[in-house]
Amino acid sequence: MLTRAVARHVVALRFEDLTAEAVTAAKRSLLDAVAVSLAASGIGEGCGPFTELARDAGGRPEATVLGAGFKAPLAAAVLANGALAHALDFEDALDGAPVHPNAASTPVALALAETLPGVTGRDLITALAVGCDLTCRLGLALQVNPDDFGFYPPPILSAFGAVATAGKLLKLDERALLDAFALVLNQAVASAEFKGEPASVIRAVRDAFPAQAALQSALLASKGVRGFDTALEGKAGLFALYARGAYDPEVITDRLGARFYGTQLSLKPWPSCRGTHAFIEAALTLSARNGLKPTEIEALTATGGPVQVMLVEPAAQKQAPATAIDAKFSIPFTVAAALVRGEITLETFENLTDPAVLALARKVSFVQAPGADMRTAASGALDIRTTDGRSFAMAVPEPLGAPTNPMTERALVAKFVACAGYAASPVTDAAGLAARLLAVDEEADLKGLIGSL
Repeated sequence: MLTRAVARHVVALRFEDLTAEAVTAAKRSLLDAVAVSLAASGIGEGCGPFTELARDAGGRPEATVLGAGFKAPLAAAVLANGALAHALDFEDALDGAPVHPNAASTPVALALAETLPGVTGRDLITALAVGCDLTCRLGLALQVNPDDFGFYPPPILSAFGAVATAGKLLKLDERALLDAFALVLNQAVASAEFKGEPASVIRAVRDAFPAQAALQSALLASKGVRGFDTALEGKAGLFALYARGAYDPEVITDRLGARFYGTQLSLKPWPSCRGTHAFIEAALTLSARNGLKPTEIEALTATGGPVQVMLVEPAAQKQAPATAIDAKFSIPFTVAAALVRGEITLETFENLTDPAVLALARKVSFVQAPGADMRTAASGALDIRTTDGRSFAMAVPEPLGAPTNPMTERALVAKFVACAGYAASPVTDAAGLAARLLAVDEEADLKGLIGSL
């Protein structure tokens, strides 16, 4: 059975089984996840109420609420940190699959590593690597997009990876892990309805819910709550419910334990949906190369795949987004902002009413590329036509940050330091913290390191 094979793999995996590339990738993703969460603690839309709930939860101060300067009970801290994970849409992604594979797992892993006795850096990396890998495999196994049926897949799928992460740190056996997968299936859901609501911030804080569900499921399973054995492949399992049964189970089991998809993640140079990055890169490159002025531009045509349609429709909403998270999911806004301001940073999304940006955003149209599918969701091409008849074009098959075009370690540390500067509570020696996170597998006890975040 599929779920049992996955559970058996999670239980058996050891740090020594990870490839050197998988260990490095997990540490880079951990550094990146902590960075963007720290920044979100200060400027993340919708995150404040989650932090307030954690502060008001009462009980034992067990786990650190990132960037907030206090600890909260385990479950409250995981909910709050889960809200931070995706709030800025600046965390890692798997190009070609509808997942942000560490967004739910990292809040769970950090809280458990701080709360449980004797968790080492190697334990943490193993748990993150196995959870990330599972989420990626679930996303790649899909043969249809659950979004077509009204379900938003990233937080649904990441709940299962987060259960694997929690189960590894809690040292669940195979029976308990099967139960935990069953329990999280009864909680993992995300309606795509928010995409049509301009004022909604659910898209920003969405990973609070799979993180919370994964933690609760693993803890309940550890206490003996019995579930069922076929959470993935059952006739009312994950894929039957959300994908009408259209998936390839061999993708989930192929080279399981030998290949780790965490090595295939893209780390983001720009704080917006990964589907916008090809167009941002093209806009910045074409502008710099040709000395383009925004006032000279008559029309822009972005060419991409079916997944990127959500980044241009509804047109009026995407050309003048009302929230930062919707602006981050807008090709017209991000392309226009890149051309007007010459860069895309966290500050870009603090001003959504710049007349020059909005005027240029209205000139952006979108065309679907023939043959494009989920596997090319990060690719794109941009054509710019000027008022004097000139035309400039650039295709970007693999934007900056992809495994074939990666961010350097120096750039990742700079991103961490910059993000830490936005934290709600001051972060001391951000560069030093970054160095420790990049060497976390050498840490014998994580309580002090996590507490300093």
